[in-house]
Amino acid sequence: MLDLRRVFSMTEFLRNHREMAAMLAESRQPVVLTVKGRPSLVLQDAVSYQELLDRLNKAEAGASEG
Repeated sequence: MLDLRRVFSMTEFLRNHREMAAMLAESRQPVVLTVKGRPSLVLQDAVSYQELLDRLNKAEAGASEG
């Protein structure tokens, strides 16, 4: 579940992209970016994203085996 404290506007991200990138790298937790008040993008650090893909691939492989 996404933490609602980690929802930011695209404008806020663009103004503070360095700090946001550092926060993402340190926390390894995704953030949601909004456009006109609606969720638009999810940003996540590369290592956490790769771990997520690996878990998904493993789950899919297990499901197809059996």
